[in-house]
Order: sequence, then C-alpha cells, then structure tokens
Amino acid sequence: MHSETRAGKTGPVDPMMRVSSGQGRPFVTAGTGRSRNMTGLSAILAMALCLAGCDQVDQASVGRADGTPGAGLAAPDQAFMLDPEMEDGTTSPIIEALLVRRSVLEPGPLRDVADAVMAANTRAAEADLRAALLRAEAESYNWLPTLGPSVSLTSLGSVVANLVLNAALVDHGARKAERDFAKHDVEVTAVALAEDSNARVMQALELYVQAEAASARADVTAQAMERMNHFAYVMRERVNAGISDRADLQVVTQKLNQMAADMASDRETAASAMRELQAMAAVPVAGLSGISSLGRPSLTAEALSVMRARAESARAVASAKAAQAGLLPGVSLGGSVGTEGRDLAVNAGSDGIGFGIGANMRAIEAEEQAAAARVGAEREAAARAIAALEGRLQSLRRQHAEAVRLADQATQNYELFAEQQRAGQRGVSEVVGVFETKIRADRAAVGLRYDMVLAELGIAERLGLLVDGDKM
Repeated sequence: MHSETRAGKTGPVDPMMRVSSGQGRPFVTAGTGRSRNMTGLSAILAMALCLAGCDQVDQASVGRADGTPGAGLAAPDQAFMLDPEMEDGTTSPIIEALLVRRSVLEPGPLRDVADAVMAANTRAAEADLRAALLRAEAESYNWLPTLGPSVSLTSLGSVVANLVLNAALVDHGARKAERDFAKHDVEVTAVALAEDSNARVMQALELYVQAEAASARADVTAQAMERMNHFAYVMRERVNAGISDRADLQVVTQKLNQMAADMASDRETAASAMRELQAMAAVPVAGLSGISSLGRPSLTAEALSVMRARAESARAVASAKAAQAGLLPGVSLGGSVGTEGRDLAVNAGSDGIGFGIGANMRAIEAEEQAAAARVGAEREAAARAIAALEGRLQSLRRQHAEAVRLADQATQNYELFAEQQRAGQRGVSEVVGVFETKIRADRAAVGLRYDMVLAELGIAERLGLLVDGDKM
C-alpha cells in the first residue's frame, strides 16, 4: 500500500541496486556514497524531513501554532472528553452533531433514572473510542520518516550494525488515506458510543416505566378491593339470612380472589423491575416514582444508524483510496549510517502492475458509489422505523382516549347500578359484574398511558436523544 520502506527492514545497501524488504519491491538507486565514520546522520534526517514534509505534512496534524498537542486526545492524566477537532486539524461534523444533541428527558424521575444508570456504565464503547483515538494519533505521524537499527552477521563472522532511515516522497495519497481512515474510524466508534449510551438508558427507562405501570395497575386494583370486600360481606350476610343463593356468594368470592391475584402479580412485576433497575444504577432508585414530561424531539436530529452508516462509508472509501494508491509505483528516500559507512538513495518501484489492475482500479472507484448507496438505504430504513414508531404512538393515543372514555362510561354504569341496588331494584351479583367491568376499563386506561411513554422513548432512542451529547 505504501511506497516507503519500514524501519528495521533494510539490510546493507549495494551501491548500484538494492531491494526493500519492507515492501518486497525492487528499487532503482539514484545515487549512493559510503565512508567509514558515523557522521552525516543529521544531514540525512534533515533532508528526509524536508522532502517528506513538503509532500505530506499538515501542521495541524502534529500541533497547533501555540505548541499545544493536536486535538482529539486528552493527556493521560486528563478526564476523557470527546472532541470534534480531529488529529489533522479538521472538525468532524458527525462528532460535532453528537455533542450538541440534547436529551428529551425533562428534569424529574426519568432523567434521574438516566443519570443513575449512566453513572454506573462500564463504558466498553468508550474504551473502543479511546483505542480509535490512539490509532488516529499514531497515523497522524505517518508522514514522518521511519528510523530504526539494522544488525546483521556477515559471512566472515563480523557484525554489521546500521541505523536505517526511510521516508516516502511520493505515495499517491496512501498515507493521507490512512489518516482519513483513522479519522473516520474515530467517528464510527463515537457513534457506537452514542448508540450504546442511548440503548443503556432505554433499557433502564423501560424497566422503570414497566414498574410504574405495574404499580399503577396494582393501585387501581387495591382501591377496588375495598369495594369488592364490601360486596362479599353483603353477599355472605344475605346467604346467612337465606335471601341469596350460595352460588352467588361463590361468584363474588371468585372475583375477589382474582382481583387479589392480579394485584399480587402487579406488585411482584414492579418489585422485580426495580431490582433489575437498581442493579444497573450507581445510586438508589427505590425512592423514585411518577413519570416526568418529555420534550419534543428535534426535527433536524438524524438517526444514529444513519450517522453510523455515513461514518462507515467514509471509512470504507478511505480504505479503498489507500488500496488504490498501493497499486501505483512510489518514490522513497532511504539512508543508513553505521559501521559500514553511510548511504543515501532515492528509490522508486512498486509491487508490479498486473493485467487485472484496470479492473482493480474500477472496483475501488465503485466503492464510493456503493458507500453512498448504503447510506441511502440506511436513511430509508431509519425513516421507515421512525414512521412506524410514530404511527404506533398515534394509535396508542387514540386507544388511550377511547379507554378513558370507556372507563368513564363504566363508572357511570356502576354508579347507576349501585344506586338501583340500594333501592332494591338490582341484585348484588349484577352490581358486582358491572363493577368488575369498570375495574378492567380503569386498568386498561392506566396501562395504555405508560405504553405511550414507552413509544415516545423509543422514538427518542432511535434519534439518539435520551442522553445529552456532552455527557456521553
């Protein structure tokens, strides 16, 4: 891929011809010279830096004008902070878009849950991002010459030691493509960190909302239990007095037991969800209750899956360009200083041009079109997924409004039957049946309210709006 020779790979240099062992390419020597002293290394290094720098170096990639290190990596003793400024001095629009995002979670229990689980995050995705940043920093110096020792044992039994310097002068953009690849790799891992953070918060919020929904249903049933116990007491007295049949008492008792079982199941569901949530949180969450409001998602927010596709496509294009540059002959400067003297040569060569190079070049060019197509496909898939979630949310809102209306009607029916029962116009069994219908309607309306919250959170997760960008 590169036209330069790696450090530590070159042996003693022949005055007329040599082969670079780092790339396996034949190089024609443009000029050499030898002497027995170790002087001249500084001159070779200065020449290599000058020639390589004129062709490759971007000053922003190694430092700023004030002498501070390049952006993108914090010092080892500093806290980790994602920076949109990359190692080459450019600003990543993807990372910048991630950092300016704001969560739709308003202050309240939902935000408290999100903060609690983010504080306990193991941050595996952050470790991947750190590694990508380190690779980007390493690649930002790939324009510099390589320098390393070379030690060999001659056939006469003597040891030959040299200090070998190699610098690529013309590589057709291979090293720049490698730097671009590392930069886009950072963007991919940054989006992965955002996806990981939002997915973790979504898991925690699902547990919390499920616990709240179960507790709300249990509260509805608990309030109904008092009235149902009263009906059971009245029915027992009527049976003891011989007014009602024992079968009617069994029906009322069965309904009472069913309500008690439903309430116990809801309590267990809520307790289990809260225990699982506590295992994810860094601080106690048992005291949280209620559902806080959610903000409206930004209309300009791009789905995280689309951002990841854009970053991966840019990375693939950079890799293709590096491969394309490797098919072309390059020029490098090599030199050595050691016990055998000193040597300086300009080398040109490649791995050779095969009959399939035209197809290889066209295939690499087609990678850009394929990358654009992948981004378009992911954008369409994300739009469809969000549209489906929004459609489900609209349906849940309609169902909730209808359930509330039915619950109100059931309450009115129960009150009418209860009044008629007190006037002796209705039996206890009839009133119990209407009351049971009212309780089912109340529980359904309560459950749909929390289903709507989960649908709203699902849309926010898809857009990456559950966690503030600067808090990832």
